[in-house]
Amino acid sequence: MLAPIVSGMARVELVQYSYQLEYTCCLKFLDKIDADAATSLIRIFTDLQLYNVTMSRETNFRWSDISSVRFNPNRWKYLRRLFQPGDAAAIERIQRERPILHLVTHMLLGISPCLFEALGTRLKFIEVVRHPLYMLKQQLKFMHRWANDPRDFSVWFEYQDRSLPWWVSGWESKYLTANPMDQAIYMNEEMHRAQQAVIDGLPQSQRSQLLIIPFERFVTDPWPYMKEMAQLLGTDVTSTTRKALKQQNVPRKMYAEGIALPIYKEYGWEPPQKESDEAREFERRRQFVAELATPQAMEVLDRLCFDYEQRYLRPEQDISQ
Repeated sequence: MLAPIVSGMARVELVQYSYQLEYTCCLKFLDKIDADAATSLIRIFTDLQLYNVTMSRETNFRWSDISSVRFNPNRWKYLRRLFQPGDAAAIERIQRERPILHLVTHMLLGISPCLFEALGTRLKFIEVVRHPLYMLKQQLKFMHRWANDPRDFSVWFEYQDRSLPWWVSGWESKYLTANPMDQAIYMNEEMHRAQQAVIDGLPQSQRSQLLIIPFERFVTDPWPYMKEMAQLLGTDVTSTTRKALKQQNVPRKMYAEGIALPIYKEYGWEPPQKESDEAREFERRRQFVAELATPQAMEVLDRLCFDYEQRYLRPEQDISQ
């Protein structure tokens, strides 16, 4: 939802996934590479991705992908680049136009200290958080694929002759004895703990490089956050940005009023029920989880929900908190 909107801001490039950065941070988290190696790889990968995108090299033109040029608000720019001079001319274009490399990653904030170390003040980290009850259905649908599906290209590790996803390191037995819904709940718990540890550990100079955006507040009132993002990135909101907001149905009246893309439906998205409200939508999702989770996991989930609501959904909360 957010990536196309950010791509509509001045000088921000087409969204790209950066699996190389994810792999590097995961390997550092698992103590499989040292800090110097992680720093070098991160700097090389980011420089290379920026260089390539300015020539539309390794750019996604697959028509149906949500990260495709097709869905970018500046799609014609990337078509033109296919026919523009590259190589040394690309470096000149970078120096002249000062493009902003735009990367989307998965579950990265909790293992991100090496990114801050490698990129220094160049790194601007926008983390979208969301209420746990709106995340669990999608996570449940993917749980059987972790470290098992040939299309799961995340980092795995071996534990007692089993392949496990990287984020299970340190609580393997708990994961292996849990049912899929409990696994999804415990994954949320571990990710929240790791993310908060990183946030609490950042010095003030680096904390200013991080913007946390609660999904629910952004989709109902985006403009305070748009101002914060523009300031963070050193760029401007444009007419293209406003068009991208409209395409994502932002602002919207209810949290679940997204766009009905097939990939969203595949992972459990559904619009709010008629004549419903937010409280009933939350309760409907909690009932879905309660039918599959153990009482112990439900206690964890209820605590996570309470913490999230206190931290991000209080009406009086300032966006800088």
